[in-house]
Amino acid sequence: MTSMTRFLRSEQTMAFPHGRLIASRDGVNYVLAPDGWDHLAGPRPGHAVLVSREDAEDWCEREGWDPHLLDEVPATTS
Repeated sequence: MTSMTRFLRSEQTMAFPHGRLIASRDGVNYVLAPDGWDHLAGPRPGHAVLVSREDAEDWCEREGWDPHLLDEVPATTS
C-alpha cells in the first residue's frame, strides 16, 4: 500500500513571508528545511492550510527549492 503525502503551508511570518512548507505522511509531519525534510515535533501548526501538490510545487519554485523534494518526504517504517 502506498502512503499519501499531503502538503500544507504555515501562516506567513516576518521571517517566512510565504509561510513554510509542511508535509504530512502516515500521520507524521515534516517541515522543509535547508538540509531537507525535518521531523516536526508535536501537532501541525494550527493555522496551516492544506495546499495542492501543484501549489506546493509553485511554492518551491517561488522560494528557490527544487520541486523534486516533494517526492523525498520520509516514509515511516513499521
